[in-house]
Amino acid sequence: MTGTPFIPERITVHLGPPDSNAENVSITFPDYVKNVASSEIFPNWPENSLRSNIYVISTFALNRIYTEWYRAKGYDFDITNSTQYDQKFINGREIFENISQLTDELFSNYVRRQGYVEPLFTQFCNGTTVTCEGLSQWGTVDLAKQGMTPYEILQYYYGDNIEIVRDAQVMTNTPSYPGIELRLGSFGNDVRTIQVQLNRIARNYPAIQKISSVDGAFGVQTEDAVKTFQQIFNMPQTGIVDKATWYKIAYIFTSVKKLAELNSEGLRLEEVDKQFKEDLSPGMQNNEVKILQYFLAVIGAYYDSIMPVDITGYYGSETEASVRSFQKTYGLPETGTVNRATWFDIYRAYDGIIQSIPIDDGEDVILFQGTILKEGMSNDEIKRLQEYLTFINQTYPNIPAVNNTGYFGPVTRSSVLAFQRQFGLPQNGLVGAVTWNEIVGLYSDLKYGFDKRPYQNPGYTIK
Repeated sequence: MTGTPFIPERITVHLGPPDSNAENVSITFPDYVKNVASSEIFPNWPENSLRSNIYVISTFALNRIYTEWYRAKGYDFDITNSTQYDQKFINGREIFENISQLTDELFSNYVRRQGYVEPLFTQFCNGTTVTCEGLSQWGTVDLAKQGMTPYEILQYYYGDNIEIVRDAQVMTNTPSYPGIELRLGSFGNDVRTIQVQLNRIARNYPAIQKISSVDGAFGVQTEDAVKTFQQIFNMPQTGIVDKATWYKIAYIFTSVKKLAELNSEGLRLEEVDKQFKEDLSPGMQNNEVKILQYFLAVIGAYYDSIMPVDITGYYGSETEASVRSFQKTYGLPETGTVNRATWFDIYRAYDGIIQSIPIDDGEDVILFQGTILKEGMSNDEIKRLQEYLTFINQTYPNIPAVNNTGYFGPVTRSSVLAFQRQFGLPQNGLVGAVTWNEIVGLYSDLKYGFDKRPYQNPGYTIK
């Protein structure tokens, strides 16, 4: 539930009930739909009946995958073959030719409610020995014989407010967990996802304090909400979103919104929309590119195999070459484009450097420590930030001086905003990698002069 649904290249099927000690098989998604359709319905049914059933079978599976219904519970599969829980799948069975042809045409389409994102939980039953609120498989035969189209058949069972999404993108299915722990100071789409989900969960569990600003910045409010969530669900109260907490939040969110039920509350686009760009590629020019370049500049100063890069905000050939050199060093596909996997490895490399460098209290200039500083926080990094801003004030009086209390209050935020306004940075009052780099770089220039070694823009010492 971290974006718009897509069609997975493969699906993993558990050949038994969820808790059974049964085999898992991995199969392409179209082949899965063909198998289930050949197991659930008859090839001599009217074509419109077959089409409506294939839509339903495909959408049901996509709902399981999109909500991570089983993955969020700790299972290593996407769906079972048990009709008690899911839909019939017979490993290795023969596939009917006409069903195969129709599936090849339809597998990238799915059903959803108008105005909502998630694939509908398209509950169905055979309509003879078993009846249910959803689609009747045998009932579709009669409706097709009456001349109904597949869409009209689906409307008959699921309501007029449905729509068919056509030609959804086919992608490799990857777990939603970002691969790194989210904690105080983390920033990005994954943090925003957690904030959205916790705020909705709080409606059912009011002990969880609502996060007032869903901005993708992991602040004190988010940390407190995570701690309370962990307390309610008997988890270690760390305030850190590790893998277990991530999936527990996802599972409870799915449950309170009934996303895996026919009467789902629904998931709106604004709840899963990505606020920040994820893939960075040549030709882009934005703040995210500056962050990337900052990390690469630092990493390149410590790794001979990785090309350092100037911090310009433009993703040109130099940045692309640096990214490729990083990907080669870390055994990643050498695409020159920064996807999620490359980004997290870049951050891990940067964080490893930060952790390996002892912070000398006598040093005037330090690297960004990986924690986004914002109002309400208190630590030694904020004290350094305040020292830098106060020194800068001597040359730029429109940037207010700040007492070095170590507390990020309204005065510090006002000074940060003034700095961001002065130097054309996004005016959000947050001190992330880019703002920190600009503040430290200016402080270093003003205090020590402009005669520095290449790639020493932040003012750090190159070993």
